[in-house]
Amino acid sequence: MHHKHDHTSSSVAILTLSDTRSLTEDKSGTKIEQLLSPLHTIVDRKLIKDDPLHLRAVLTDWIQDERISIIITTGGTGISERDTTYSIVEQLIETPMHGFGELFRFKSYEEIGARAMLSNAIAGTVNQTAIFSLPGSVHAVTLAMTELILPTINHVSRELIKRSLD
Repeated sequence: MHHKHDHTSSSVAILTLSDTRSLTEDKSGTKIEQLLSPLHTIVDRKLIKDDPLHLRAVLTDWIQDERISIIITTGGTGISERDTTYSIVEQLIETPMHGFGELFRFKSYEEIGARAMLSNAIAGTVNQTAIFSLPGSVHAVTLAMTELILPTINHVSRELIKRSLD
């Protein structure tokens, strides 16, 4: 499977998990889109309920979609019973990016203190697709996007292209 994009643009899908918001009220998904859209292509954007089966189905479809090289999820990474994003994404990931979660919690700790340990932000790759799972708050999304994802997204995309050529 080969993704078609150049070295300065990534093709991204954005998924928000929320039992309470609609797409029009989705500030975190909108923030991700606003931060990406100047340089990257948004292939798809959805909002679904915190349902593990639906989450797995959407992610699996997007992983198989050759147009999508990066998936960013927001929501469902906490410790409540309904927060299932971490466990589903962890099951799908073939190559984890442990440093993402570690750095996100470190950066969060600098801003919010010990509450940062409640985040199960996770990232990794499946086939030729990278997945980044972020908390649902706009502040956390902004932090992850500006400090971690945007500075590395082109490099991640290039590595995925290299992998597909091997």
